[in-house]
Amino acid sequence: MAPARLTAMHRPHHKFWPKRLPHALNPPATSLWDNLEISARRYPDKAALVFFGRVFSYRELVDKAQRLAATLSALGLKKGDPVMLDMQNCPQLVIAHFAILRANAVVVPVNPMNRAEELKHYINDPDAKVAITTADLAAEIARASDALPPQERLAHMIVSHFTDAFDPGAAAGDAMPEAWRDWLLTRHPLPALAGGEVMSWEQALDSEAPLPALEVGPGDMAVLPYTSGTTGLPKGCMHLHSSIMHNAMSSCVWGNGTAENVTLLVVPMFHITGMVSVMHANIYAGATLVIMPRWDRELAGRLISRWKVTTWTNIPTMVIDLLASPNFDQYDLSSLVHIGGGGAAMPQAVAQRLLEQFGLRYVEGYGLTETAAPSHSNPPDDPKQQCLGVPFMSCDARVVDPETLEEVAVGEQGEIIMHGPMVFAGYWKRPEATAAAFIEFEGKRFFRSGDLGRVDEDGYFFLTDRLKRMINASGFKVWPAEVEALMFRHPAIQEACVISAKDSYRGETVKAVVVLRASHKGQVSEQDIVDWCRENMAVYKVPRIVQFADALPKSGSGKVMWRTLQEQESKA
Repeated sequence: MAPARLTAMHRPHHKFWPKRLPHALNPPATSLWDNLEISARRYPDKAALVFFGRVFSYRELVDKAQRLAATLSALGLKKGDPVMLDMQNCPQLVIAHFAILRANAVVVPVNPMNRAEELKHYINDPDAKVAITTADLAAEIARASDALPPQERLAHMIVSHFTDAFDPGAAAGDAMPEAWRDWLLTRHPLPALAGGEVMSWEQALDSEAPLPALEVGPGDMAVLPYTSGTTGLPKGCMHLHSSIMHNAMSSCVWGNGTAENVTLLVVPMFHITGMVSVMHANIYAGATLVIMPRWDRELAGRLISRWKVTTWTNIPTMVIDLLASPNFDQYDLSSLVHIGGGGAAMPQAVAQRLLEQFGLRYVEGYGLTETAAPSHSNPPDDPKQQCLGVPFMSCDARVVDPETLEEVAVGEQGEIIMHGPMVFAGYWKRPEATAAAFIEFEGKRFFRSGDLGRVDEDGYFFLTDRLKRMINASGFKVWPAEVEALMFRHPAIQEACVISAKDSYRGETVKAVVVLRASHKGQVSEQDIVDWCRENMAVYKVPRIVQFADALPKSGSGKVMWRTLQEQESKA
């Protein structure tokens, strides 16, 4: 008898599907901008955004986005032009994101932790001529742009201060952490931009320019988020309005989203989950977003209590941290009705405490930049712990043998593949990488996730290993090839191999095994390498451990045998 397989006709997870929901959705044939405009027409005076006590109504949000869109159009932006958006979470990010879409352009979201050496790629690869950022990051972007050849540089940069979005003296109940005061309150001078123009946020919003006609629709590119991988520099993922729309709408209905939701937005909006499953999903619903620029457990506790937060998407380490607060008993979490997230597994003991103490079932999900966040999610009423969940709305997901590409039996390990309207259109300027990322399976185009997993008899998916070489540090994905490529720019480094090391808090952390050039031996320390990395790459990518070696293990063809080093580290 042939082993059981999950075929198109065999979907046991439908038994656990929320009874109120269809298995697939037909999203609106409109642009993402229309979601904001419609919500503003429906709920003009309703709170759209809350930031340190400052409330932005939907009417105000759409007005500011239109003003900025008019300015972007006046700068010469045309349909399909990329705009680099580099900010921590703040109202200006939401305004700028929708303004770019309203200007018929494409959002290029950038991690604000990136340094100049990394930022150059986000300027020249998408051919961006305009960047929108905050004053604490502007000098780094200018440094990156100035280092490029003149024809590849930015022509315009729009710079906001955090205090453009709130009154420092009026945020009593949402008081910022003391350690953030310099970061959030300092008004940095605007940097110069070689061959370009720098404009303040106030100037950009004080526009008398005409608003261009809305020309984009479902089939046009909306966002170009970048993802790293097993080789070289990050690749841009081309997402259309339709793929983002599908998962925004699906995330909303899957999590009982309504206009009455009050959502804590702390996962970063430069990341696909924060952008799609939180920002776009809540704007689509006409809900309220309470924005945190980054994580702080005491601030999170105060915000949930004061604003009666109902919905919180997070990384499990945030929940663990909040529950460990010595002030936890002072916070009122009774308003929470939906909590979940991904990026790392939620420890079973913590999930059990949420259930027993608050009646909350932690809903884990799974997805990639290429799938516009969720391709899988646990049914809210029937979640399994430390589980990816079931294929998301409209998604067909399977587990196949990575060599033969044949579907494997229930319970067997294989590569997770997905097909559905949330899957991206391909990698920007990378046709070979696009071709390698897709296979034809049962007559449909499936995306290869590069993650190994299995399916149980109920149709729930579990992650078992990675086909791709990647480190998961507190939910941040670190791609060793990218870190190595940056490290090779250090004059003392002859060779470097980046592997994962165990970390009690982050789960995994970054370790680099380094061979120094003969000319630098004895003159450069491990700490010197760590310090250089901090100057030249985002902090989460920086190797916490550097180990010098005389040589790296190599195969007969001369390739570095990173698995050998990884196995040695795992046994240590």
